[in-house]
Amino acid sequence: MNLNNKAINCYINEYRNIQKNGILEKCSKKIKIAFLSSFTTKFLKETLISKCCSEGINVGFYECGYCQYAQDIINENSEFYKFNPDLTILFVDIQSILGDFYFIPDKIDDNGRIELINEKFTYIQQLIESIKSRLKTKIIVHNFEVPIYSPFGILDEKQDFGFIESIEKLNCKLREYYKKDTVTYIFDYDAFCSKFGKANLCDNKMYYLADVKLKFDCIPYLCDEYMKYIKPMMSLTRKCIVLDLDNTLWGGIIGEVGADGIKLGPTPEGRPFYEFQEYLLALNKRGVILALNSKNNYEDAMEVIKNNPYMVLKEKNFASVRINWQNKVSNLNEIAKEINIGLDSIMFIDDDPVNIDMVQTSIPQVHSICLPSDPEQYVDVLKNMDDFNTFQLTKEDMEKSKQYYYQRKRSEMKKSFYSIDDYLKALKMKIEFYVDDYSNIPRVSQMTQKTNQFNLTTRRYFEEDIKKFMDSDNYKVISFRVKDKFSDNGIVAAVIINISKNTWSIDTFLMSCRVIGRRIEDVIIKIIIDMAKENGVKFIKGEFMPTAKNKLVEELYDKYSFVKKHRQNGIKEYIYDFSKDIDYPDYIDVKLNEQGGWMQWKN
Repeated sequence: MNLNNKAINCYINEYRNIQKNGILEKCSKKIKIAFLSSFTTKFLKETLISKCCSEGINVGFYECGYCQYAQDIINENSEFYKFNPDLTILFVDIQSILGDFYFIPDKIDDNGRIELINEKFTYIQQLIESIKSRLKTKIIVHNFEVPIYSPFGILDEKQDFGFIESIEKLNCKLREYYKKDTVTYIFDYDAFCSKFGKANLCDNKMYYLADVKLKFDCIPYLCDEYMKYIKPMMSLTRKCIVLDLDNTLWGGIIGEVGADGIKLGPTPEGRPFYEFQEYLLALNKRGVILALNSKNNYEDAMEVIKNNPYMVLKEKNFASVRINWQNKVSNLNEIAKEINIGLDSIMFIDDDPVNIDMVQTSIPQVHSICLPSDPEQYVDVLKNMDDFNTFQLTKEDMEKSKQYYYQRKRSEMKKSFYSIDDYLKALKMKIEFYVDDYSNIPRVSQMTQKTNQFNLTTRRYFEEDIKKFMDSDNYKVISFRVKDKFSDNGIVAAVIINISKNTWSIDTFLMSCRVIGRRIEDVIIKIIIDMAKENGVKFIKGEFMPTAKNKLVEELYDKYSFVKKHRQNGIKEYIYDFSKDIDYPDYIDVKLNEQGGWMQWKN
């Protein structure tokens, strides 16, 4: 949630300016959003488009007629289906769905209320399933606001199935049914209402005048909630938080008060910093990379990190450490290079407005956040961020902190070798690859969403897309796991191949930045070529589609004896020359996973 939201009229004026000056057309990313509601929602369209435009997103917007959400969904020829949205938001309020029973629930007995709730759940479920059967769209479904008033008064809790309990049950049924659905997401609107105070959400005058059930001032905050879904759909999430130390991870300046004088731990002054670190650790455990960028004496700072008993974040939690007297802009550039991520994947958090201004001015791609003067508000900064949401949480995410720790160990080992090949041999790498393995669907989808540098076509796919590829006879989805002497890196590369009678076309070829420079791509190409030969394929086609971030792989196919056939608008098309062979690193052990057993892959 954006704590600095402007008044609703500001977003309306911004929207008018966007329309007047054709600003949307200049946005590189595009999304179509359909909003289906059971009541009047004025100014939501203008606000959401304004917020999306500020993130470089061009929005096409469809809004159903007043209370026409069900008609739009039921009628397969409706304008809603013709619009064919990428994202559908279904917002049905509890008063509309219960009708008179909302005011007079004792018109029916406890058993009748149970039947009613089951009936309403089935109704919402049928609407959702109708959308899913006809459209390829992500769906956000509001759950229902649990009222703060019951017609039963204080006896509501004494009913076998009271009014409040019935709505809670409806919310629970929705949550449980769609928990593992990769298309449908249940937005906790009840929690949103509690955040602002349920008694303050509705302007009664506007409700009776125009059936407006949400105050205009709340619209920007609701749109912030929608942005938490839109950003990962548009691959606009960030990967790394870079942190200052003094007055950020602990209170006080260590160079002035010493290691024993800082504020950190179970005291009124130290608890805000302690809990700030706990929230950061929770983010780290779900895959957010952490790094340090501090002006300090290295030994003094590391004394606290290694030995302070209340230091929640340890050295192993940081993928990169820059504790020195360099300016923070230079350090940030070095951190991005070391971790091998783009600057636009970084969030920088510092308590010093001067440092924040310097970073904002010099590298605006970095999202810089100046902490409030009151440390008691630090945790709220993390709670209100929307830059690290994702549609999947994979095993690789949960192991990411450990992987970057071992990456630092690899870098240290690399310095002791004179040749890159000697270093790679010493790593004792093993590659295990999987063909159409359903257990890898979440990770493969996630990589298509997040991988930018080593990605030849940068096509983005959701889990349901990857599953369709695996189900189809016209595609193969190959995923690759890399292990070495330090650790199991997890699934770090994927190839999606479109198959026809005599031709394999490489639709997607991507690899995590963590294993770039290890000749993994040589092995992948060799595997594809050998599999094609075994299947009697005559042609292997590849293509390179340029983006702002994948310059690294522009000449990749040229390296492997692919012949360039076409070049149009920067897109290069290739065909492999089967008379040639590639240089394969024989010091990498390769195995194929087939039906749960291991089989040595034949070179």
